[in-house]
Amino acid sequence: MPLTSIDWLVIAGYLLINLLIGIYYRRRAAGSTEDFFISGRNVSWWLAGTSMVATTFAADTPLLVTGLVATNGIAGNWLWWSLCLSGMMTVFFFARYWRRAEILTDVELIELRYGGRPAAFLRGFRALYLGVLMNCLILGWVTKAMVDIITVLLGPIIAQGRVLQLSLGGHTLWRYTLGPPSHTALLICILILIPFTGIYTTLGGLWGVLVTDLFQFVLKMAMIIVLAWVAVAKIGGMHALKLRLKLVGHAMAAAGQPVHNPLAFLPAFHQHWLANNLWTLPLITFVLYLGVQWWSSWYPGAEPGGGGYIAQRMFSAKDEKNSLGATLWFNIAHYALRPWPWILTALVAIVVYSPHGGLHPSLMFAQQPEKGYVMVLRDFLPPALRGLMVAAFLAAFMSTIGTQLNWGASYIINDFYRRFLVKHASERHYVLISKLGIILLVGVSGYTAAHIRSIQSAWDLLLSIGAGTGAVYLLRWYWWRINAWSEISAMIAALVVSLTIRYGFHIAGSGTVPFAETALLTTAGTSVVWLVVTLLTRPESETVLLSFYRRVHPSIYGWRHIAAQAPELPPVRDAAANTLGWLMGCTLVYGCLFGIGKLVLQDWLSGFLLLLMATGAGWVIWRDLSRRGWQTLSGTEPASAAAKIPSA
Repeated sequence: MPLTSIDWLVIAGYLLINLLIGIYYRRRAAGSTEDFFISGRNVSWWLAGTSMVATTFAADTPLLVTGLVATNGIAGNWLWWSLCLSGMMTVFFFARYWRRAEILTDVELIELRYGGRPAAFLRGFRALYLGVLMNCLILGWVTKAMVDIITVLLGPIIAQGRVLQLSLGGHTLWRYTLGPPSHTALLICILILIPFTGIYTTLGGLWGVLVTDLFQFVLKMAMIIVLAWVAVAKIGGMHALKLRLKLVGHAMAAAGQPVHNPLAFLPAFHQHWLANNLWTLPLITFVLYLGVQWWSSWYPGAEPGGGGYIAQRMFSAKDEKNSLGATLWFNIAHYALRPWPWILTALVAIVVYSPHGGLHPSLMFAQQPEKGYVMVLRDFLPPALRGLMVAAFLAAFMSTIGTQLNWGASYIINDFYRRFLVKHASERHYVLISKLGIILLVGVSGYTAAHIRSIQSAWDLLLSIGAGTGAVYLLRWYWWRINAWSEISAMIAALVVSLTIRYGFHIAGSGTVPFAETALLTTAGTSVVWLVVTLLTRPESETVLLSFYRRVHPSIYGWRHIAAQAPELPPVRDAAANTLGWLMGCTLVYGCLFGIGKLVLQDWLSGFLLLLMATGAGWVIWRDLSRRGWQTLSGTEPASAAAKIPSA
C-alpha cells in the first residue's frame, strides 16, 4: 500500500494537532494532581462520555471484531455485547455514588469503604496490580494490534528499506540492517508512537486527553464508516455480500466444515451444548457471556459497578447529573453506534480472503483472521483516503494509550507513592512525579507488547483471572458486611483458580469452549472463597461504615442498622426506580444495536420496529430521570461530600 506525499502530510497534520492540544492545556494540568488526573472536576457529560467511547475504540478493537466474526459469525460479538448489562448497572446504580465519593481514583475508595491495615494493603496492592501489571497488559495488546496494522499496511515499504546507513563522501559512516517488518513495526510503536502519545499526555493531563479523544473519535468513526461503505460497494452491494457469504458457506460445508448463518445475531440454539461449529457461538459460551460474565468478571471499561478509566471520567464530571449522563451516553455509543462498520468490513474480509470460496483466498487470513480488517483497508480503500485511514488507526491507538498512561499513573502516584512513600510533598512535586510515572509506563508497555501472541488470547486471559471478583465490587456499595478481606480473597482466588485450571488441567474442546468452562469454574470457586472468608472475618468497624454511609449516602437496603445512626440523612429507597432504568437502558441499547443491524442488512420492517422499541425505552428513561431530578436526592448532595479521605 504505497502512501503518497499527501498521505504523509495528512498523517503529520494529525500528529501536530494532538501535540498542539496537549500544549494548549498544559497550564490547566499543572496546578494539582486533581487538575492533572480529573480535570478539576469540571467536565461536561458529553465530553467525558465521548472520551470513554474513544478510549474503548482502540487499535485492537476492529481487529478483534473481525476475528470474532470470522470465527463465530456476528453472534461472536456477545463476548463484549453482554457487558452492556454491567455498563447499564453502572449508569443507574453506581454513577452517582462514584461522583459523590469525591475521590481521585477508584482504588482510593478502598480506604473510604474499609479500614485498618487490610485496607491499606489492598489499596497499595491494587494500585500496583492495576496501574502497572494489568495496565501494561492492556497497553501491550493494543500495541500488538498496532504492530499488526503497520506490518500489513507498510510491510512492503519497510521491507524495501531494511538497510539504514549514513554516508559521507562515498564512505559509509554507519550501517544498520533492520529485522523483519513486524520487528520494525514494533520499534515504530515503541520508539515513536507511544513516546509521542506520552508527550501530549504529560503536557495536557486529563484535559489534553479528553479533547484529543474528542478529535480522534470523530476521525475514527468517519473513516470506519467510509471503509465499510467502500468495501461493500466494491463487491457489489449488500445483496452481493450476502450471496457471496452463502457461497463461501457452501464451499466450507463441501470441505467437511459444518457452518451456520454468519449473519445471525444469536447462536444456533439447536446445536449441541459444547458444539463449536464455524460461524456460530457454542451455547455454553453464550450462557457464560449473557448469564455470568457481565456481573462476575473484572474488565477495564466494563467493571461491575464501574471503575478504572470509566470511574476516572465520572470523577471528572461537574456533578452527579453529568456523571450519570456521561456513562449513559458512553454505553449507547459504545454498544449501539460503533459495531456495524466493523462487522460489515469483517464480512467483506470473509468473502474476499476465505480459503474456501473467497474471491482472493489468503493464507494470512486463514491463520490470523484478525488481520482481515487491515487487508480490506489495504486492498479496497482508494489512495486519496489512505492517509486519513492511517491517521484514524493512529487515533484509535493513541486515544487508548493516552488514557491508559494517565489512568495508570494516577494509581501509581495517588494510591502508592503519595499514600505510602512521600505523604506531605507539594502539589507541584506530585505533578512532576506523575509525569515521570507516565514515562515509566511507556517503557514497560513496549516490553509487554513484544510478548503477546494474539489479541483475543490476551482478552481471554484478562477475563479469566478476574472471573468471580465482580460480585464483591457490586455488593460493597449495597451490603455493609463486605470487608477488605472479601476483595483480597476474591482477587487471590480468581488468579489461583484460573491459572490452575488453565495450566494444571487439560479441558477438552476447541474454540471458545475451554475458555467458557474455565471462566465458569473460576467464578464458582472464587464466589465460594470470598463468601466464606467474608462470613469468617470481622466486619468493618461501625465508625468506618458510618463515615462511608454519610459520604456516599447509598440506598438503605443492606445498610439499615448503619443508617439508623445517621438520622439526619433521609433514607434512599431507589432500588425499583434504578432497576427500571437498568432494564430500559438495556432495551434502549440492544434495540438500537439490533435495529441498526437489521437496517444495515436490509431487513427494513424488523429494523424499524426494534428502533421504535428503543425509542420507547429512551422516553421512559428520560421521564423517570426528569421526575427524580436525575439524582437520587432530588438535586442535592450530602453535605459531607466535600470531605477528603485521610491519607492514613
